[in-house]
Amino acid sequence: MARNMKLSQLYAARDNARTYEEWREISLELDALTGLDLWKIETASSTYHHELLRERLLQLRQWRQSKDHKQLIRALREGLHHDLGNMGNPLLYGRAHVGTKRLIEDFVDEVSDSLDYLCDANIEHLSNDAKLALFEDILKSFGQPALQLSGGATLGMFHVGVCKALDDQGLLPSVISGSSAGSLVASMIGCHTREEMTDFYEGDALYKHAWSWNKLRDGFAGRGFANQKQLETFIRQNIGDLSFEEAFAKTGRHINVSISPVGANQKSRLMNELTSPYLLVWSAVLASCAVPVLFPPVTLSAKSADGTAKPYMPLERWVDGSMRSDMPRRRLMRLYNVNYFIASQVNPHIVPLMESEARRIERARITSLPRRILKAQARLLGMGTLQVIHDNSRNEALRQSLNHVYTMISQSYYGDATIAPTRYTRKHYAHMLQNPTKESVVWFRQQGERATWPRIDQIRVQSKISMTLQKCVAKLLQRKAHNWHEAEVRAILGNSHETAVNQ
Repeated sequence: MARNMKLSQLYAARDNARTYEEWREISLELDALTGLDLWKIETASSTYHHELLRERLLQLRQWRQSKDHKQLIRALREGLHHDLGNMGNPLLYGRAHVGTKRLIEDFVDEVSDSLDYLCDANIEHLSNDAKLALFEDILKSFGQPALQLSGGATLGMFHVGVCKALDDQGLLPSVISGSSAGSLVASMIGCHTREEMTDFYEGDALYKHAWSWNKLRDGFAGRGFANQKQLETFIRQNIGDLSFEEAFAKTGRHINVSISPVGANQKSRLMNELTSPYLLVWSAVLASCAVPVLFPPVTLSAKSADGTAKPYMPLERWVDGSMRSDMPRRRLMRLYNVNYFIASQVNPHIVPLMESEARRIERARITSLPRRILKAQARLLGMGTLQVIHDNSRNEALRQSLNHVYTMISQSYYGDATIAPTRYTRKHYAHMLQNPTKESVVWFRQQGERATWPRIDQIRVQSKISMTLQKCVAKLLQRKAHNWHEAEVRAILGNSHETAVNQ
């Protein structure tokens, strides 16, 4: 009885925790009280290759401590793989209240410590340039995480809390994609420094007038029921007038904005500093937020060489990115070598149908194979039927509608770690098409933070090695630039001395 009362008190205290540190401390106490801390210490499990991880851990630790640089370099160069030994298995992250098997955490810490050691160590046979090439090769082989932010109108303020929770723990990926409302939050993050984002997180710097409404006759005439000029002002006030190339130069973050074409002869596009460096970020976000019926399609704008705006692909018009590519996994993998996806999902037509991670795992385990086959076949049949009707129809409006339905059915709305609101209430839907206030921004942000906290340890385990590699590459590049600058100064001083002697 006393134990149950204590558990109830701890669960209530955790629900009211104000910071991640407070939430985690209570979760650790819950693990101790329920005996789950013993599960974390116990190495053996059929859910991952514990023998392999233990062997690699001991070898790396031995070679680092004995300063056996050659063995350590070889082990990290050819033996480091993402999800080694199935240590990313979701079953390992839903059992305890916080954390996972201690062996997995120790292995990740040892790899990161070994990388930091090699980066900083003075190794006779390894110059800074050779070391930089080594770390770049390992990073290219290993990959990096990405954060994907879904659409959802004003509900997208939930993403602000997700980003803040990750940023507070040093886990916010440098690759961030967004569609519709998610593109706005992704672009705010990618166009502002961390210091500048502080006031946005609190709702103070956010320009809040996003929605105003047209006359009904404008909506029925195809000009949209909502005022697109007001939306443009809202986006530009919160993002600025940077191109994708300029935004990346400022923050080092890879912003990716999904947009969908109106015409039948174009495919959805992912706009970023690689595919469209001169495109104005606000322009892509405006297109990604152009929900059909609410807003008319958008003609994109780019920044010319003299800094003025000009039309980009003026014959094409674009609409809401979530219609066809809410979470563009394949393109992000191809462009940025992404190995791990964190998904923040707030779409109002998706969240009510989503299952928790634990429920998804349990259902996959108990659902019979014939039932899963039938479900997959029904989905394929539905997609095939839509495609046949689409290809044989001459009605452009019908073709576009079928195209959107097809892509919504075929998309995956989950990530390797999925963060979503627990449930939606009337209050959520009431906010959906309203202008945000400071109070509503904080309300949504807190929900996003709380929903992210249970995923922090899982994301840390899966992201720490990648982020350590990125940090080391940045440090080695800085060291290279410093060495180059020193060499230039010495050359100048040497030439000056030689000239003085000759005179």
